[in-house]
Amino acid sequence: MIPRYAQAMLLLCLSAAVSGPVVARASVPAVWQQANLTVEGKIKDIHGNPLPGVTVLIKGTQRGTVTDPKGSFSLKDVKRDAVLVLQYVGFDTQEIGVDGRTSLSTVLKENQKTLDEYVVVGYGTQKKVTKTGAVASVKGAELQQSPNVNISNSLVGRVPGIIAVNNSGEPGNDNSRIFIRGRSTLGVSTPLYVIDGIPREGFARLAPGDIESVSVLKDAAAAIYGSRAANGVILVTTKRGKIGKPTINYGFNQSFVSPTRLPKMADAPTYARLVNEILQYGGDKPRFTEDQIKKFSDGSDPWLYPNTNWYDAVIKNTSLQNRHDLSLSGGSEKMTYFVSLGTLYQDAIYKTSATNYKQQNVRANLDAHVNENIHLRLDLAGRLENKNFPPRSANSIFRSLMRGRPTENAIWPNGMPGPDIEFGDNPVVTSTNTVGYTNDKNYVLNGTLGATINIPWVRGLSLDGNFAYDQNFDFVKTWIKPWTLYTLDPNSPDHKLNPASRGVSAPQLNESFNSNRLSTVNFKINYNRSFGKHNLNTFIAFEQATFNGDTMLANRRYFISDKLDQLFAGGDKEKNNGGSGFSFARRNYFGRISYNYRETYLFDFNARYDGTQNFPRNSRFGFFPGASAGWVLSNEGFWKRSIRVMDYFKIRASWGQMGNDQIPSFQYLSTYGFSDGGVMLGGDLNKGIYQLRSPNEAITWEMANNFDVGVEGALLGEKLSFEADYFYTRRANILVSRSQSMPAYTGMTLPQENLGKVENKGFEVVLKHKNDINKFHYEIVGTVTHAQNKILFWDEVPSVPEWQKSTGKMIDAPLYYKAIGIYKTQEEVDKTPHVSGARPGDIIFADIDGNGVIDDLDRIRVNRTENPTWIFGLTFSAKYRNFDFTMLWQGATGASQYLHTESGLIGNFPEAYIKDRWTPDNTNASWPRVNDRDREYWVARQNTFWFWKTDYARLKTLDFGYTVPEQLIKRIGLQKLRVYLSGQNLLTIDNVKIFDPEAPMGSGQYYPQTKIYNVGLNVTF
Repeated sequence: MIPRYAQAMLLLCLSAAVSGPVVARASVPAVWQQANLTVEGKIKDIHGNPLPGVTVLIKGTQRGTVTDPKGSFSLKDVKRDAVLVLQYVGFDTQEIGVDGRTSLSTVLKENQKTLDEYVVVGYGTQKKVTKTGAVASVKGAELQQSPNVNISNSLVGRVPGIIAVNNSGEPGNDNSRIFIRGRSTLGVSTPLYVIDGIPREGFARLAPGDIESVSVLKDAAAAIYGSRAANGVILVTTKRGKIGKPTINYGFNQSFVSPTRLPKMADAPTYARLVNEILQYGGDKPRFTEDQIKKFSDGSDPWLYPNTNWYDAVIKNTSLQNRHDLSLSGGSEKMTYFVSLGTLYQDAIYKTSATNYKQQNVRANLDAHVNENIHLRLDLAGRLENKNFPPRSANSIFRSLMRGRPTENAIWPNGMPGPDIEFGDNPVVTSTNTVGYTNDKNYVLNGTLGATINIPWVRGLSLDGNFAYDQNFDFVKTWIKPWTLYTLDPNSPDHKLNPASRGVSAPQLNESFNSNRLSTVNFKINYNRSFGKHNLNTFIAFEQATFNGDTMLANRRYFISDKLDQLFAGGDKEKNNGGSGFSFARRNYFGRISYNYRETYLFDFNARYDGTQNFPRNSRFGFFPGASAGWVLSNEGFWKRSIRVMDYFKIRASWGQMGNDQIPSFQYLSTYGFSDGGVMLGGDLNKGIYQLRSPNEAITWEMANNFDVGVEGALLGEKLSFEADYFYTRRANILVSRSQSMPAYTGMTLPQENLGKVENKGFEVVLKHKNDINKFHYEIVGTVTHAQNKILFWDEVPSVPEWQKSTGKMIDAPLYYKAIGIYKTQEEVDKTPHVSGARPGDIIFADIDGNGVIDDLDRIRVNRTENPTWIFGLTFSAKYRNFDFTMLWQGATGASQYLHTESGLIGNFPEAYIKDRWTPDNTNASWPRVNDRDREYWVARQNTFWFWKTDYARLKTLDFGYTVPEQLIKRIGLQKLRVYLSGQNLLTIDNVKIFDPEAPMGSGQYYPQTKIYNVGLNVTF
């Protein structure tokens, strides 16, 4: 019997013979086409780095593999027409047809949607799902929505944990004061800024278009920065090139700027009556008659009876601001690049302004992929910050504006400047270059050379290192020259003006030159490996930084001409020069262990052994650990079975010890200075030397113990998500002086000691909702930050009354008399404890100690400061077809500012101060009687009446854009074109009304914050 397969073979042979040779030849390719292949390949990211752990599946099957640490994979028995599906967390899923190939190489692109799942942390990145610390981040694209030229003004309201106060809008001096989770120290509270992995300055002046992301480390996650981390850390990552054809981006915006708020001052007839009232209260005769007051009002004689609005004379309605940005990016698997150029111009709000700010910046971020194991990076950034001011400060100019009497001329009817208010100050002139100039040119160069080396024979092991060098040259030149103001000749019938020279008697020049150099080197050994469901990410590192600087200054006076502003042309009399220098160094050893099991049980440990020359040699180093853990409950089986509505839920907690070494150097040594006098030896004066301070050999860094508990969650298909943290910080070893308890009669000055203790606690909440309704996409994000500090211990004056103690109160809580009303009648004055000489219309002070006498013991410690304790943010963004819209509301509460103007005979009053003032005919007034500067006790003695609550809400940013359809712009060679309108600080809601709620403490003499109306475009070629 012939076997079955033998029969089949025989039948096949017979069939071939009958069919002939053509059919036989045709059957061979069919068999060949059906042969399966072994496919090998390599997968990289857009920077050319291999991607380990990428899942490679054969589409329609469960067969597949994952890439090794080199990004390589191998699949056997793959059909020639199969399609491979590449999947990797944070990257777009990609499908590749095999098409008979046995070797494949491809690049996976990061998924913009899942980019949010990664955050930058100290010396690395982490998946958001596996992070255990309190880390907040914002993308550079969001910062670009704000037309601010200063990045420090764009974070508040967007990033939870950021508390910021902007006291000025002056070009070149418009930085916000930033606190991370409030203020926790009596010393320096400035956070550490790290740009592209290197601690360096210049954050506020970065070009928004160069920024990829900003991360804020707020808890133990910051411990990796050791003795510089106690105030939090802000990490900035700039953009890098991506594999692809060259792409050119150009952005332009033109802004129209005006003050958010200027005080409305009393007009001339009102001020004249106020002057008469002041004189009347003092028993003097009125200065102005009713006929004169009428002339101020009707404008019949502008030479003798003007009605001057000093703000209108000096401040223009709109000033200009613009920015140009140009970038080129792209590259191949061997080299990627991002290169940018930018320029901006910011004018001041003065009509003939000497104040402006100009900046030019350039950046080149280059990545070279030498081979699969060696990658090099070169970052170069340069910036010229050019600040221009008149020799008179903005505070001086606005002091003159506040004090300018409306009964006097700022500008005479013939256009000549009027007389000075005081010391030659007429802001019509002192805000211009007529009086000279101050030019501050700061040249900044940042360079970083880095390398990453994968060790091929040890899986997961790599080395990387960086050498960074930062150099800046700051040249400041102040040229002051006499100016001319004009007074009216009282005896001239034809309004003759008499010129008078004001300011300096002869031109003078001051110059200074500063050179600062910072070099940083670090080296890391990294080990990243997954063992089944166990994931390990570790490194140990070394870093050293040296900071050196030199200063030289010179000045000359008595120039014979104001046409030549060079030192050699000055007189030899009273000329001077000087110089100084400094040197500073740090050395650090640090590392991190990050472990997770199934991305469910999470643990991180950071530590830094940190040394700084601020402290004695034998105690120069300190150990700063930070530990955090998390549990992703939503990955557990019981959660998936029982709580299906919530897609993601994580709890986490952290503890860290961090330091603050921002103190003056060499306090552990005896330091000396030169006295002005000296000893005459022969005909020469030899300067004397005296001791500046006694040494404190026990001085050390502040120590912050930081605790944080947080939860994160998402539900409804991630349409709704939240994140909440509670934090507690206890700061010890704060450097303070014992001068409070040291009797003044001893004449002793003790060195500062590490005595102070402060606690700071609060919480943060972030709620997000996003949804798609057909082609309409929207997202709403709300943030709340609350942080309040309390002094636990410092050197309090002994026997101080309980209600005056600063211990137990907020840092810088002021001591004021408590204002409880306004005396309506003399009878009220007589029947209550009062300050001697009090009269109706005065502010009533509370008798706190109840002894019937108003004195210093009746002052109370008010537990509010100029820094808010609550920050709110609400962002609404939407996109429909080619239209996009973003609106950010930002608010702050819990702050107060002491604001009282220099008003009276010396200068004008804000209209709000006197509109409802006390008079014998208006005894139920909300404001006291008119006063002359600080001659009244209720002005000379600081009290709560002038301590304004500055709670506010702002329409911080508004952005509306339209992207031109691609089919329309392709004809002219464009990839993308977006035009937009935007604004900043467009609306402010508050109870202050007179000044901006972020005005600094004082008498209203400051350059105001600004609102910005902006139009712009972005073009991609």
